[in-house]
Amino acid sequence: MEYVDYLGNVTRFAVGLVNTPASVPGDAEMLTEHEVAAPDAAELAPVLKLIREALGQIVDGIPADAVDALLRRYPPRMHLSDHDGADHPHIHFARNGEEPVRWIGQTVGAALAHVATGDPGLTLGRCAADGCGNFFVDQSKNRTRRFCSNTCASRTTVAAYRARNRV
Repeated sequence: MEYVDYLGNVTRFAVGLVNTPASVPGDAEMLTEHEVAAPDAAELAPVLKLIREALGQIVDGIPADAVDALLRRYPPRMHLSDHDGADHPHIHFARNGEEPVRWIGQTVGAALAHVATGDPGLTLGRCAADGCGNFFVDQSKNRTRRFCSNTCASRTTVAAYRARNRV
């Protein structure tokens, strides 16, 4: 696994958490892979608020104070992991089996610090569809993605077509 792929996976995990908070967590596979139990929704709410704020600050290009807050509240415990094989070590920001909210705070906070500084080869965006506002990770070559899903893109295209054809 390349490091940017790991950062992309963690960032997509964070986006999934804030875009679909009713289905906590957004990516149970990542938690299972790292031996982390599913978090309690009430306990997760404060960190989700902070993650949502951090994503918004990064997308809006303003100082990412919420990323700093995540790092202060959930300092990463960096270590090398070889769960992809001894020939492919990469940095993890929290220990497997950590308490769920702490693991999420440590892992997401550290990954978003990389994103906020422009370090990885990925870009965050906010959906351009009216009324959506979901975040997305754009790892396309030209970084021109505008929508969180094909559904939002299609809905916007159909609305524009209908608006042009009104008599």
